[in-house]
Amino acid sequence: MSEATEAELLTKIPHQLFIGGEWVDSTSGRSIDVIDPATGRVIKTIADASVEDGARAMDAAAETQASWGATAPRVRGEILRGAFDLLQERADEFALLMTLEMGKPLAESRGEVTYGGEFLRWFSEEAVRISGRYGSNPEGTGRMIVTQLPVGPSFLITPWNFPLAMATRKIAPALAAGCTAIIKPAELTPLTTLYFAKLLQDAGLPAGVLGVLTTSTSSAVSGPIIADPRLRKLSFTGSTPVGISLLKQAADGILRTSMELGGNAPFVVFEDADLDKAVDGAMLAKFRNIGQACTAANRFIVHESVAAEFASRVTARVKEFRIGRGTDDGVTIGPLINESAVEKADELVQDAVSRGATLLAGGSRVDGEGTFYEPTVLSDVQPGSDILREEIFGPVLSIIPFTDEADAVAKANDTEYGLVSYVFTKDLARGQRLVESIQTGMMGLNVGVVSNAAAPFGGVKQSGIGREGGLEGINEYLSTKYVLTPNPFA
Repeated sequence: MSEATEAELLTKIPHQLFIGGEWVDSTSGRSIDVIDPATGRVIKTIADASVEDGARAMDAAAETQASWGATAPRVRGEILRGAFDLLQERADEFALLMTLEMGKPLAESRGEVTYGGEFLRWFSEEAVRISGRYGSNPEGTGRMIVTQLPVGPSFLITPWNFPLAMATRKIAPALAAGCTAIIKPAELTPLTTLYFAKLLQDAGLPAGVLGVLTTSTSSAVSGPIIADPRLRKLSFTGSTPVGISLLKQAADGILRTSMELGGNAPFVVFEDADLDKAVDGAMLAKFRNIGQACTAANRFIVHESVAAEFASRVTARVKEFRIGRGTDDGVTIGPLINESAVEKADELVQDAVSRGATLLAGGSRVDGEGTFYEPTVLSDVQPGSDILREEIFGPVLSIIPFTDEADAVAKANDTEYGLVSYVFTKDLARGQRLVESIQTGMMGLNVGVVSNAAAPFGGVKQSGIGREGGLEGINEYLSTKYVLTPNPFA
């Protein structure tokens, strides 16, 4: 990929805030430098929103809510469908942009464009399927009418690891339901969201329906928006500690909330598993997005009779990875997002080794520019190791053995998190038991990737509340209204 191509794309990306349908300067006078994690170099400088900018965005969302909520569902859906079509036309640009600001290999960025686009297509179709019901009350004295109405202005906070998909997964259902929205992308990867807002503008989204705030002072800007009585919905994807703080803030306004928080996914391999499929699944579940995903497998719980063979096979695969800048041909492992991520991965690996784990591959940062960490395999990870309790968010695969099904379930559930789990077994009855006994909101049974726009995404326990995607996704932005009318025949 030439520097000229990259530079040409970056000139197309807005550097201002998007408020009231216009690209405007921040009142703060500050700016944010967006860094390419593969090189450490600044790729673009953008506006840094102030508290006053947040208030302007909230005003625009509140003022536009009535007209957008009254817009015909077909019209809302067609705008989202138009955005989907434009995204297909600009797929290469969005893929390159995500690789530049986040670091993932281009092939994975292209996959995210496909995945993120599906939320636009799915919710463009769901916009016209918002339903209600009509019928007699049991006593026969009246008629019950139940309708679904937009919740109202929504504040959407997205993480840095899937810049497009996290934006479309929240924006699409909000707009389909008839809600206006303000989105605050992560400071580390804001460019994709800015470019997507421009795409929505090109698709005909009316002014004021969506606002975009890029800021380095998230708490200061978000606090007044969350406290504003006109806000009715808060959706956040990120760490559990931040989610807990936001839930406390949302409580004062009794806001509808969706929280997609941390994960500590178990990947369980039984003695009867097809090891070829299990290894393929492990590569996807662990190393997709360089391991920087809340759905990434964190703990590989493998039956003691096949643990050595599984470890040998995944190690061989990991040693075939090519590390480098995501724009380079053949690269399969890009950089971690920043220096803190490298330090955390290394601390977890060194702690595990010091407690008795065996290092089979990797285990060190990569010298030179950028924030790269070697793809790593650890076997015989000992109980009490930090890596079994903390979300790794890096390319580190940790293996622990188990003895029987009860032991596997106990190890899988030995965490405060419950987002997703992965199970590999040929025993159908066992698979059905594990669906009910492993405490997660999602499960991959003999598959290593579960995410789909048509499926409800979310977890239990400390992994969050609410669901995104699927039939359930649009309901997070709708409120139920019941009306009783007299019996017309009385």
